[in-house]
Amino acid sequence: MSTEPKRPYISLLAFFLMWARRMGWKVPNVHVRACHWLEHRGNLAVLRCFRGFGKSTILAVYNAWRYYLDPAYRILHQSESDPTAYKTSRDTQNVLRNHPLTKHLLPAGQGTVEQWWVLGATDHRNASMFAKGILSNVTSARADECQNDDVEVPRNIQTPEAREKMRYRLGEQVHIMVPGARQLYIGTPHTHDSLYDEVESLGADCLTIRMFGQEHRIEDAKLTVYDVPFIPEIVFQGIGKNSRLMVAGTDYQITKTGIAFFSPPGGLVDCYAGCAWPDRFDARELADRRKKTRTINEWDSQYQLHSKPVTEVRLDPARIIPYDVQPTMRYANNAAAMYLGSTQIVGAVAYWDCSLGKIKSDASAFSLILTDARGQLYWHLAVGLTGEIAEFDDRDRIIGGQVHQIRELVINHQIPRVIIETNGPGGFAPSILKQALKGTGCGVGEEHSSANKQKRILDAFESPLSARFLWAHVDVLRTIWDQMRDFNPALTNQDDDYIDSGAGAIAQTPVRIGRIVGKPTEVRRDDWRPSAGTHDVQVDY
Repeated sequence: MSTEPKRPYISLLAFFLMWARRMGWKVPNVHVRACHWLEHRGNLAVLRCFRGFGKSTILAVYNAWRYYLDPAYRILHQSESDPTAYKTSRDTQNVLRNHPLTKHLLPAGQGTVEQWWVLGATDHRNASMFAKGILSNVTSARADECQNDDVEVPRNIQTPEAREKMRYRLGEQVHIMVPGARQLYIGTPHTHDSLYDEVESLGADCLTIRMFGQEHRIEDAKLTVYDVPFIPEIVFQGIGKNSRLMVAGTDYQITKTGIAFFSPPGGLVDCYAGCAWPDRFDARELADRRKKTRTINEWDSQYQLHSKPVTEVRLDPARIIPYDVQPTMRYANNAAAMYLGSTQIVGAVAYWDCSLGKIKSDASAFSLILTDARGQLYWHLAVGLTGEIAEFDDRDRIIGGQVHQIRELVINHQIPRVIIETNGPGGFAPSILKQALKGTGCGVGEEHSSANKQKRILDAFESPLSARFLWAHVDVLRTIWDQMRDFNPALTNQDDDYIDSGAGAIAQTPVRIGRIVGKPTEVRRDDWRPSAGTHDVQVDY
């Protein structure tokens, strides 16, 4: 602790109001709320606030207040890059030099913007302020508080690997903090598995300040009258360059239960109320920002603080309809039929994107797509096969490996045909799989894909997702959810093995299955396809 005389205690809000008076600021209620929370928060805390809130400005004043209370206080401030971290460091110096209570605390010519000491600091090895980017090395530092200011940005979270690297760096802070130290996360979410959600799940003290306290979305406004659970103050139509601020009395009127449009607006409509900072963000300013925002996900994440990627999600797994039943066989009139719940299945195809499981290679993904008479698709299996392609005994019989795992899936799910992608290691797999499937009656097909993989995936999924005729078993959704949400057509190196396999199966649907001829040695698999049966007809010409 500092050896200087203890200063009179002053709250952060009072300290901030003194600075605001000097700067000529009108302090909004949301800043009062943020200051009170920053002073009284827990040791692990998350502050989510909309873009334009002024969080870094408040954070600089908070840092100066900490040094006023205790000059021995040590802060490690990290942002998405070194230059961004230096901004808050420089701003903190400015507050220290000019705030009435801290003018004497910062000696001239000592330290740099990266690290510096206030008068009364007792640790000459670790600076009062140490500012670095989140991917920079800070291993040897010690701190009473670690601040993470907007460490989650598109550059850091574009792929799962990038997000994991960022989390690894953040993990270093645990070993830097002295016992009882504070850790603060502050920013806006930029992805569906946001860092801030993860920290909140650890029991962090959280404050979330959205641009609007109330929101209601109409995905496709084809009608004129809609119920809204509050009185809309601002209504937007669309997003991006074609968006517009709808005008009360011209475009719509408020009803007792919601809103009535004079003509169906079509497309997306957002209703909002309770602006957090109306003096700064009036309807005209917000309409201008809305027009310059490229995607609705970007708007939702940056202003309403929903955990969504700021880029457009080309493949939204939320549009897949989940189910949780297994296929069953029914027998009647000497015929077999397959049902998924109450829906009769009329076709199926399995697709194997073969891989040897080497480092940086895709998983060996196996997908099964079922179809009904209406053309609905049911993604029933998305399985990662493991081990060698095949394992043999002394008599060259297949006793294990990936093809043996496929054999078990074929028998358990009555699969009539498996198609193998013959690119790479799949080139020699068909002959081995045929050997493994002997006696099952299951056919083996080959597919050599030369098309761009990203385009192939988009072509397979975009229509089923937009038309809402793709279903998936809940186990499949757990497997493919992150891959589908993270899929970026601009990236060639990303985790897409399961959705690539599913795309291959969809592209091969429907598959017509021939009659299975029984053999004494075969494993029985019933022909469950619907047919008109066999009839004797007597005619008289």
